[in-house]
Amino acid sequence: MKSDIEIAQEAKIKPIKEIAEKVGLTEDEIFYYGKYKAKVDHRVLKKLEDRKDAKLILVTAINPTPAGEGKTTTTVGLGDALNRLGKKTMIALREPSLGPVFGVKGGAAGGGYAQVLPMEDINLHFTGDIHAVSAAHNLLAAMLDNHIYQGNKLNIDPRRIVWKRVVDMNDRQLRFVVNGLGGKANGVPREDGYDITAASEVMAVLTLSKDLSDLKERLSKIVVAYTYDGKPVTAGDLKAQGAMAVLLKEAINPNLVQTIEGTPAFVHGGPFANIAHGCNSLIATKLAMKLADYVVTEAGFGADLGAEKFIDIKSRIGGLKPNAVVIVASIRALKHHGGVSKEKLSEENLQALEKGFENLQKHIENVKDVFGLPAVVAINRFPTDTDRELQYVVDRCSEMGASAAISEVFAKGGEGGIELAKKVLEAIERGNDDFNFVYPLEMGLKEKIETIAKRVYGAIGVDFSKEAEKEIENLEKLGYNNLPICMAKTQYSLSDDPKLLGRPRNFKITVRQVRISAGAGFIVALTGEIMTMPGLPKEPAAEKIDIDENGKITGLF
Repeated sequence: MKSDIEIAQEAKIKPIKEIAEKVGLTEDEIFYYGKYKAKVDHRVLKKLEDRKDAKLILVTAINPTPAGEGKTTTTVGLGDALNRLGKKTMIALREPSLGPVFGVKGGAAGGGYAQVLPMEDINLHFTGDIHAVSAAHNLLAAMLDNHIYQGNKLNIDPRRIVWKRVVDMNDRQLRFVVNGLGGKANGVPREDGYDITAASEVMAVLTLSKDLSDLKERLSKIVVAYTYDGKPVTAGDLKAQGAMAVLLKEAINPNLVQTIEGTPAFVHGGPFANIAHGCNSLIATKLAMKLADYVVTEAGFGADLGAEKFIDIKSRIGGLKPNAVVIVASIRALKHHGGVSKEKLSEENLQALEKGFENLQKHIENVKDVFGLPAVVAINRFPTDTDRELQYVVDRCSEMGASAAISEVFAKGGEGGIELAKKVLEAIERGNDDFNFVYPLEMGLKEKIETIAKRVYGAIGVDFSKEAEKEIENLEKLGYNNLPICMAKTQYSLSDDPKLLGRPRNFKITVRQVRISAGAGFIVALTGEIMTMPGLPKEPAAEKIDIDENGKITGLF
């Protein structure tokens, strides 16, 4: 079969003007970025506020494995399938970070015949949103250090600066640095470090803001440091929010593109789901819900991370309620969760499949019993799957009260997602009035973290480091106790240990550090060994990416 990039390059892509017209957008409401990409004026949302909202479909997955699940591919294919069934549908996705593109995961525009286009542009710089986030974030860092250098009127303690710098690349060398060396003219020497841009609070702020005024207000609340007497110092104290918002004035507008089959798609905002809240922008999702009758969106990684944060953070802030949740799994990935090595995943193994199904089982329970939403399982079919394996998963899902459909959108595009689309429409038709957040905001911070760990992960408890307990106590004293929690946890396991596959039991979560993201409006709890600056693998994807003299790119996937 052809590679993803070969399929994308051979696709007949329509001018973006036609895609905009399909959803009722005029030329005055879009800004062209070439022939096939455009930004939509975010103020259009205000004009359409009285229009009825679309049905919202959230796509999530089991805990990801090297065997592949195909969550974005399923999201795209499901949108195409719904359009084939005559349903006016839009897709809302996150923007890819350059870190994973050049690292181990590859691009994030779907795969096979279920992709958003132009895939090369989307995976490489796109419309510059992520670079704008980097610039705004680093401007704040520069103004902070300059304030200290110019006399430190705010009495900032250089040992309690919590605002690192960012770069949109996996670069472990930058996790811990010392800067300001070389004499007085070069600043005040101090320990510092870099996060990846997708982990920046500015990215979270951008994706959760409702408009430019809300963006500025949120930026002003970002806590960057503490004074010698323990008071928080914000971007507003440094008078940085206006200039930061100027750098983000284009980035706040959603990016409009299309699938291979011409389904309109917003690809906007890119916070990671293991170290941030993992959802595309609230503006893009809400605007899509005004322009279409059905919207298919996704949350990063498994339902323990992205879907939980979609419910407890994005839905809370934006007043959203999914009408159905699709959980993506593959036979290969379930067998991996059952203990099968990557080399033997092509062999039929019902015993390993039964054991690995426990991971999917927990995610179904979370969606149905914890979130109170209808669950549909999409089994992303691979050529090596046997009929007995596929039937086993379908039957087990049915026993749990979750319908399941075999998805072949990778190989067949929208046609391969018709069965899945019909099951989703049936789930929406049945409805569900049991929607719940995982915890009430009135709970204490420790109790909220423990509730997520126990109800969503299946842990028996949480161990807090002394540093984390001290910071929780400090944040509650400062009045941040009513904020939701954003758990930073490995995506590979329900636990905080990436080696514990399947459905681990009798485990505890370790919270080693807690951070305030006051602008975004949540508290980040870092668990296990999770890093906010990933590193490149031994053989990074970048080694295979190339371009010829005609500008044709190869090696992207």
